[in-house]
Amino acid sequence: MTTKKLTIRQKLLVAGTLFGMFFGAGNLIFPVHLGQMAGRNAIPAMIGFIITAVGIPVFGVAAISITHSDGLQTLAGKVSKGYGIFFTCLLYLTIGPLFAIPRCATVSFTTGVAPMLGDSGAEWLYLLIFSAVFFAFVLFFSLRPGKITVWIGKIINPIFLIFFAVLMIAALLAPGAAASAVEPVAAYQSDAFFPSLIEGYGTMDAIAGLAFGIVVIDVIRRMGVTNDDAIAEDVLSSGLLTGLLMALIYVVSILVGAQSRGLFELSENGGVALTQIAGHYLGGVGQLILAVTITFACLKTSIGLVTACAETFDKMTGGKFSYRGWAILFTTFSFAVSNVGLSAIINYSIPVLMLIYPPAIALITLAFIGRFFGHDRIVYIAVMIPTWIAALFDFMKTLPGSAQTALHLDAPIQFAAANLPLFDKNLGWLLPAVIGFAIGMIWHLSRPKNAAAA
Repeated sequence: MTTKKLTIRQKLLVAGTLFGMFFGAGNLIFPVHLGQMAGRNAIPAMIGFIITAVGIPVFGVAAISITHSDGLQTLAGKVSKGYGIFFTCLLYLTIGPLFAIPRCATVSFTTGVAPMLGDSGAEWLYLLIFSAVFFAFVLFFSLRPGKITVWIGKIINPIFLIFFAVLMIAALLAPGAAASAVEPVAAYQSDAFFPSLIEGYGTMDAIAGLAFGIVVIDVIRRMGVTNDDAIAEDVLSSGLLTGLLMALIYVVSILVGAQSRGLFELSENGGVALTQIAGHYLGGVGQLILAVTITFACLKTSIGLVTACAETFDKMTGGKFSYRGWAILFTTFSFAVSNVGLSAIINYSIPVLMLIYPPAIALITLAFIGRFFGHDRIVYIAVMIPTWIAALFDFMKTLPGSAQTALHLDAPIQFAAANLPLFDKNLGWLLPAVIGFAIGMIWHLSRPKNAAAA
């Protein structure tokens, strides 16, 4: 019996769906701003950013399928059942109603709509109206998850890509300066690679990849593929197609950002940079193109996030609270959070990302190399414990200054700076994770085979 696999056309459709869910607010604003900061060191910055904003997210999606996991809870449950529930809730709430979904609406408004309003004095009211309309569309599409491939892959993606391409091509045809002539900011002068790795965290795509995995698997199953190995292969190949498109857009965006320094001073953030670039090259029409581009990009991601979150919590509660109920709850809560403003959302999301990313990356890595130790739980535990402990120090370091002072965190931060290699590069968790893996493997190899399998 021949195992059914996706056709090339179906793989492109799945890749388009995955791209549509991934590519949102952060994917537009972070690479442009990174280009402005990196200047002539744009190439190492591109490499670092693509690793954390493309490579890890794609492998995150594939980690769910390659381990034949029924979602993140099953994969994280390889540590323990309780950890699977804890990490799933924490991750989905982070990329869902607490930060990522509200950020989509607020970034859409701040970078796309607010510049066209001028100094109206009633920005909060316009944000309220805009976010209400935005989330009405999100809810409409999210309540029809079976149509997600059609809505995102066939309709919203092409609209987004056309508008974004117009803006990028206009900027590339008349660069403000050669990237090689732009002086990097201090943090990127001698080392552009490591700062750009962390900049990629801001897209939230590595943790989103773990969430989107089950959505993509379900889409492939609806296309008639039922064999787990075939699904894993189709997920990885579709993910690689998505990654290539995302990498191309990031390279162009970083280059355009670097070249824009010949026209503008370093912007406060990528949203401001995009607004300036659009206004310079395309005038008032550019502002409209930017508004449409940002809004559609964020709308796509919000639909994917609400869908993934609602499906996961529906499954976790055994259907006691329906998918429809979760979708309405998450959309309504995201609407409320979006109205606290972009600055507040970003300020408190950064420390949480610094806390969640290390264990997420460790989990993805273990999923791919797990066959070498039979996915022995002891190895997962040995890696996760030191990874979480070290990540806590990164969390402390990136909290707002007022919070650090109130919680008296100076001493533990100084301790970490003195004792954790790469802590200054926000990678202090890396060596503890490797040591934990070595300890876990020694323990695994010293145990009887039947104990390790258990």
